Amino acid sequence: MITLPLVRACRDDAVFAYRNRQPISMARFLSDIEQLAALLPARRYILNLCADRYHFVVGFFAALLRQQISLLPPNHTPDLIGQLGRTYADVYCLTDDANHDRTLETVFYPASSGPEQAVPSVPRLPADQIAAIVFTSGSTGQPVPNEKSWGGLVHSAAAEIDRLGLHAYPGMAVLGTVPPQHMYGLESTVLMVMQGGLALHAGRPFYPADILAELTALPRPRCLVTTPIHLRALLAEPAALPPLDFLLCATAPLPPQLAAAAETRFAAPLYEIYGCTEAGQIATRRTVETIEWRALPGIKLCQDAQGTWVNGGHVETAVLLHDVIELRGPGRFLLHGRTADLVNIAGKRTSLASLNYHLNSISGVRDGVFVMPEQNDVAATRLTAFVVAPGLTRKAVINALRQRVDAAFLPRPLCLVASLPRNDTGKLPREALCRLVAEYATQPEQS
Repeated sequence: MITLPLVRACRDDAVFAYRNRQPISMARFLSDIEQLAALLPARRYILNLCADRYHFVVGFFAALLRQQISLLPPNHTPDLIGQLGRTYADVYCLTDDANHDRTLETVFYPASSGPEQAVPSVPRLPADQIAAIVFTSGSTGQPVPNEKSWGGLVHSAAAEIDRLGLHAYPGMAVLGTVPPQHMYGLESTVLMVMQGGLALHAGRPFYPADILAELTALPRPRCLVTTPIHLRALLAEPAALPPLDFLLCATAPLPPQLAAAAETRFAAPLYEIYGCTEAGQIATRRTVETIEWRALPGIKLCQDAQGTWVNGGHVETAVLLHDVIELRGPGRFLLHGRTADLVNIAGKRTSLASLNYHLNSISGVRDGVFVMPEQNDVAATRLTAFVVAPGLTRKAVINALRQRVDAAFLPRPLCLVASLPRNDTGKLPREALCRLVAEYATQPEQS
């Protein structure tokens, strides 16, 4: 039986994490895992809702030692938690929120750790053990479960570390603005740290000022793992930004101008990751250097009448991608947006990704999205757009769009809103967009 260690490249006295700006050693971490594992009930599934990233990681690996599978849904709404309880009857919840609504049997993360025992040895787990069931974000419909083996997760982390050259940054502190329950957060703020000899930041600061303060408090080298929506907010800050050593971005394609601004103001290289929940991370690019994506080691892409398939490396079962991809050579490709995003109006074609890019490039637009309403056999296709643009009128946004896109794709209507219903990773679930469309359909068109 093949087994793989929980962590690599770390001494017992090395810093594993920074929590409340205090270091936590590798020995303390391993001890905390053993102590929590002894407290967990005998169940098959665990719903790990810990908001503190360190607590989440301890809970994730304590559950693995008990051969339990972590359920990682895209959100924690009562409705979805109720669905999980009905589908996975043998599930309980681990949380560090004292006010948590106990819909499921609940274990609260211990308020304090017990005395540190003799340094535990690093546990090894079977490569074929199912570690997690990760659910899609729901951006194209209902969340779908995807099993992840321990071996697949470890090989994914190793491929990421190798491609990004992270062995050159031993002990680098990694702060993430994405939750560890999301596939990107799990891969790049948890597994990358544990398999690469890095150190995780336990928090998940939300506001730009808090993110910058926490980054400044971390020692060098330091890395920020974030999303385009968070990055845009950080770059809007007028004050000088703390220098970093590495920037990682994912969940949506990043405009080259934004990537260049980020590299300049943070004085660090920025890399993007392309992937999906079903396959995990697939490819990377340094956005200021190329528009091409390069597949991670071992990953292969092929195309047939159904679309583009990815397999090999850490992708254990062939996955059909939901994106329009142009293969440029072995392991190299261009990304043209979601298959479901293609728009054909009056014989003219574009994609929602392209329209969103032009909308968000308008000066004064803080956030914006085009929506393709549900189709019917009677009405002609009419796009809707929702825009966060304090200080701009609807007419000003429309006039700016006229300079960028064909008139056939101008939104009818364009709605000015205070904010968009983005989730923790900056994505817009389809269900939330449908509610927004329905809400504004009953209102008079804005002037």
